[in-house]
Amino acid sequence: MSGKTWNLFWGSSFVRAPLQNGVGRYVQQLQRITFKFCKTHGGSSGMRDYIEKDLIEFARDNPGVVVYLKPRRHRSPCLKAEYLNGGEEYISTHMQSCEDVRKWVEYMRTRSGYPVERLRKYQHTDHPSIQGPWNPWIHRDPLVNIADFPQEELSAAHEYEKCATEEVLELFKKQKLPVSGGINEHHD
Repeated sequence: MSGKTWNLFWGSSFVRAPLQNGVGRYVQQLQRITFKFCKTHGGSSGMRDYIEKDLIEFARDNPGVVVYLKPRRHRSPCLKAEYLNGGEEYISTHMQSCEDVRKWVEYMRTRSGYPVERLRKYQHTDHPSIQGPWNPWIHRDPLVNIADFPQEELSAAHEYEKCATEEVLELFKKQKLPVSGGINEHHD
């Protein structure tokens, strides 16, 4: 599939987090999950096993998620997730095992609710720097890129020049007059 076809079908976007989620506290984006299943049909056996074995534990571990059970006669089983941003997702669990249903529920629990899209970049900022992004090699000697390691010169500790503050402190210490023994003399 070409890039142009991919963009028409899936779309693309930048990395984003819902409402600065995780800054300060984490808010789970999954709000409701509905288990739709048939009580008798064989295609719903994995869903029924999950409901019997694991649903209580899931509800206990995720108190912010509302869980609905919707039995439907002679219908294929599916999961419906509703997210905080208004997004909805349906997943068919027809003829899937209890373990598969468990994986789909975990997938829905950890989603943000945004649609799956191709990422244009792995990093994005609303206020880019004109100097470009910082990286640890910005102020390094370019010869490091072609050096054969290990190399003694590059492994040695760096000796930096004194900063202005250190120079001023040294000058101040040199100008300081020695104090005569013990008692301060007061002259009138």
